[in-house]
Amino acid sequence: MKIAILTLGTRGDVQPYAVLGQALKQRGHQVTLSTAKNFEQLVKSYDIDFAPVEADFQELLNSDEGKKMMKGNPIAVKRNLNTWVYPLITNSLTAFYKLAKESDIVLYHVKTLADSFADQFPHKMIKANVLPIIEPTSEFANPAFSGLPIPNFLNKLTYKFSNLSIKLLSKPIGQFRAKFYLPKKFSIPTVKNIYGISSHFLSVPQDFPVQSKFTGFWFGTSSTELTTDLKDFINAGEPPLLMTFGSMPFKSKFDLQTAIVKLIEQFETRIIIVKGWGLDQTERLENNPSIKVISSAPYEKLFPLTKAIIHHGGIGTTAECLRAGKPFLICPILYPIGDQKFWGQHAYKKGLALKPIPISKMTEKIFLQSIKELLTNEQLYVNAKQIQTLINNENGLEKTIDEIEKTTANI
Repeated sequence: MKIAILTLGTRGDVQPYAVLGQALKQRGHQVTLSTAKNFEQLVKSYDIDFAPVEADFQELLNSDEGKKMMKGNPIAVKRNLNTWVYPLITNSLTAFYKLAKESDIVLYHVKTLADSFADQFPHKMIKANVLPIIEPTSEFANPAFSGLPIPNFLNKLTYKFSNLSIKLLSKPIGQFRAKFYLPKKFSIPTVKNIYGISSHFLSVPQDFPVQSKFTGFWFGTSSTELTTDLKDFINAGEPPLLMTFGSMPFKSKFDLQTAIVKLIEQFETRIIIVKGWGLDQTERLENNPSIKVISSAPYEKLFPLTKAIIHHGGIGTTAECLRAGKPFLICPILYPIGDQKFWGQHAYKKGLALKPIPISKMTEKIFLQSIKELLTNEQLYVNAKQIQTLINNENGLEKTIDEIEKTTANI
């Protein structure tokens, strides 16, 4: 089968799909993953075909205008819609549609807006997501609004906002459909929805439709090995803490690097820092023998060698913590809008992590108190090992592919 995988966003929106694509290829399918051109090296490292899209949203987010838009600046949003955002959407939809037409099965992330052409061949369209932000449930509010105080009786209503994107972006979508002579008016068909989420971590909502499946996390194994100097650092003492805040820019009220130095001195521990956009100037840390600063590393090989993890709360990083059997502290960067606090709060309720604290609300005192508890709360470590066993016996990729192949059998 020729399978197309369509996704957009940051690394966390691309890597799980590359992992899924690699597994599908190993099962004997021909797989092409289409996403922004800046992820070409990442996608090809999984030995699958790559179809680039002229839509570098990461570049947009990192620009001055993008940062203003992320803060909700209405002037910046309006100014950039016609000049930057709309062309990106039209370009991506064009590339996605061409690939989808020539494929037997199309797996798509909702961020791609592929719903806007799913009416053309609904039989081969499958939503593939790692976030439960589209289908309404009364069991929890939309994770995308996890930082807002939403009463339970409004839970279902919060999902309407996620489904407004097709209407709000009607202009570029209309331009795309006109380009291919598709009818201006259309309705989004009901298709199978596969989630790369473990039901051991988040239970499937009882009011979800039957065509929606939680198959388990999509875990892969990178061909990249840990560097010799990193392994030497890890082996030089007790397992270190690890801190990573992903690929999103952020600012904190306190001097995070000073706090890092204080924590290694107060708690006589060591720490690995994975650099990112919000923690890129780390010269003050790099000569400290108790601190190892790295640009990247395969998490599935690194996390099991650590003591515990401090991170931003992306579901990919959260899943790797569960896979490694390590407790964690989530400091959401996307707050109050964003799913990061949702995963942190849920992990806290299950006894796997500390209560999440947004990086924007964190103080040095709270930071150090949290690290102390993360290092000393033994029940967190017991719980983390218990869910690790369940997660590692789940075979999420295999179950996902089974669901995909069931669809192809009915075409």
